[in-house]
Amino acid sequence: MRAFLLAAVLTVAAFPVMAKKLTIERIYDGGSLSGATVRGLKVSPDGKRVTFLRAKADDQHTFDLWEYNLADQRMHMLVDSRTLGGDQHLSDAEKARRERERTAGLHGILDYQWSPDGSKLLIPVAGTLYLYDLSAPADKAVTKLDTGGDAIDPKISPKGHYVSYVRDQNLWVIDLANGQSTQLTQDGGGTVHNGEAEFVAQEEMARSTGYWWAPDDSSIAYERYDAAPVPVTQRMEIYADHTAMVDQRYPFAGDPNVTVKLGLVSPKGGATRWIDLGDDPDSYLTRVNWLPDATQLSYQWMPRSQQKLELRLVDTATLKQRVLLTETSRTWIDLNDDLRFLPDGQSFIWGSDRSGYHHLYLYGLDGTLKHPISAGDWNLDGLLAVDEKKGLVYVSSNRDFVPDRQVYALKLDGSDADAPQRITQRDGTHQVKFAPDGSFYVDTFSDPNTPPQVSVHRADGSFVTWIEENKLDENHPYWPYMDSHVTPEYGHIKALDGQDLYYRVYKPLNFDPNKKYPVFDTFYGGPHAQEVTRGWVDYFAEYMAQQGFVVFTLDNRGMARRGRKFSDAIYHQLGVAEVEDQIAGIDWLKQQPWVDAKRIGVFGWSYGGYMTLMMLAKDSADLAGGVAVAPVTDWTLYDTFYTERYLGRPQDNEAGYTRSSPMAWLDGLTAPLMLVHGMADDNVLFLNSTKLMSALQQRGIQFGLMTYPGGKHGLNLPGQRAHVYHLIDDFFERTVKDRDPAAAPEPTAAEVDAGAE
Repeated sequence: MRAFLLAAVLTVAAFPVMAKKLTIERIYDGGSLSGATVRGLKVSPDGKRVTFLRAKADDQHTFDLWEYNLADQRMHMLVDSRTLGGDQHLSDAEKARRERERTAGLHGILDYQWSPDGSKLLIPVAGTLYLYDLSAPADKAVTKLDTGGDAIDPKISPKGHYVSYVRDQNLWVIDLANGQSTQLTQDGGGTVHNGEAEFVAQEEMARSTGYWWAPDDSSIAYERYDAAPVPVTQRMEIYADHTAMVDQRYPFAGDPNVTVKLGLVSPKGGATRWIDLGDDPDSYLTRVNWLPDATQLSYQWMPRSQQKLELRLVDTATLKQRVLLTETSRTWIDLNDDLRFLPDGQSFIWGSDRSGYHHLYLYGLDGTLKHPISAGDWNLDGLLAVDEKKGLVYVSSNRDFVPDRQVYALKLDGSDADAPQRITQRDGTHQVKFAPDGSFYVDTFSDPNTPPQVSVHRADGSFVTWIEENKLDENHPYWPYMDSHVTPEYGHIKALDGQDLYYRVYKPLNFDPNKKYPVFDTFYGGPHAQEVTRGWVDYFAEYMAQQGFVVFTLDNRGMARRGRKFSDAIYHQLGVAEVEDQIAGIDWLKQQPWVDAKRIGVFGWSYGGYMTLMMLAKDSADLAGGVAVAPVTDWTLYDTFYTERYLGRPQDNEAGYTRSSPMAWLDGLTAPLMLVHGMADDNVLFLNSTKLMSALQQRGIQFGLMTYPGGKHGLNLPGQRAHVYHLIDDFFERTVKDRDPAAAPEPTAAEVDAGAE
């Protein structure tokens, strides 16, 4: 026995232990690899607590509410979501809301709200509302509120006297003093919705609410929309065990939108007073904001063309209004949340792209521009906080390095508009939440070698304490894979118009510069997104690098955080500048001595799926194949607000729509294609893929297909994520990595016919 043990020891010593590699099951079904990460970070109104949502140790999809008390530096669970009941029976409205907010597939506590005095928390769970009293004994802290049914979009009023919510398409309030419920609107039902945001507001305007409390609890401004003008689309949602016919009022590009009204109602009830939105019914209500004194209300109005935006101010006593300022653009106006009315009652901060880059401006309440707060050839992400006492404004930007996100301070008086002071110091990505008074912030930081870490800092950037250090040590779930970890490299190449295109590349595990490797080229490519970021691990990219692929991502023109010259390149025809830039990326790859130019494949999801189709249709000669998940194939099948922002209406730009569709270029699609779509997708409708299937079949073009019964846009039903990524992995192993470089592509049906002639 001793001899056997000795031999075993010698064997282990002679052969090094193989580094543990990621698996698809571990990534998607094995719990979080990021460690003790949190979401929903908020600072209490009194600045004494930081609250957040944390996944259960045994279930990465179910979240509880936690707090960190800054006084005693103690972190503990406030509310266990399992004590509040499950969320198995979601209403259709709640399901749709979660799909819009990208929380489908998550459970437990997904949202919460502080009362203005910091003494209570409002917690919605699947339509049921709970009030948590921090001053009460633990066994009596939680009270279930009687809403009479499923409640959506609940809020505590600014003075803490009421809880409001939407039920059955009407707006309701509960008086917390006596528990009495009052229905504020009466005509909700059918196509009429009160207090709700319409589909395009939720999906495309980043506006998930349809009502807004006055700061003194005296009134509620609310949206009433009627979807009757929107044509009914009948579509099938195919599930594993049944098929549902869904009549959905989906506003396809060029179709009528909902009609919208904006009203004021007292929380005690009574008649609504309607605000005149103008004579053009074909317009958008994009934002609503109260002024601090509660006597005036602002709203942002945009015509359907989206080339103009007016900030209008309403006197809530008389309902008289005036235009504070107007923005115009030759292409489109990008919405933002950088409007801040200052407590002095005389001025406000406004965000605008008018210079070609997004910057902040200080205005007087009479509508006159006082001065720019920021300026220069750099792009500001958004306004984070204002400290009027110190005369400072805090913003997020990638000024120093495009793939980063840092925090900067600017003087409110504009004296350092092009010389902001950088507050965050570590290179990488900082997602920051400031205290209400701007005195400190909570920072979620990551870089390619550092999982998300949450810490508290003074406003000058100095460290205060950890909330979650999340050390990457032997206790971290990613630790077993560190020996196989690949750190990406960053760089940039030039677009045809001379602009810089940033890329990220993961070289294969155990990279040998003398070898040639296949390429997994993955992208998104669409507006309002940035993929090349210096943040924590892209797990599937790591996985593919560990399988021996070069993993390449390039952000093309049209994408976010680069200024208007960069984004506006896609105006009136999609799939041109984006494809040109991605081809430039492939040309760069082919010049690298460690890339096998004959084995480059592409993959994308949603807009990235659309890009995969366009790349295969326009550049099959350079590609070994591609996978397109949930692609848009015909832009007339996508919604009004998003599509018309870039292409205008189909009836006004027929050629642009035709040439922006991969259907116009399918004769060039000769490389292998794997098409994937969820059969209940209500965002990019399954109709997009069925239309493509038919077009490919008519041309005799063979392709692979995988559909997911019950699958929505994110394919979040149990097992779907792991399955689709196994599919992608298998396609790249068989079709790209194992491709015979000497093999000629199969001739198309058209080429066969031409040869026969």
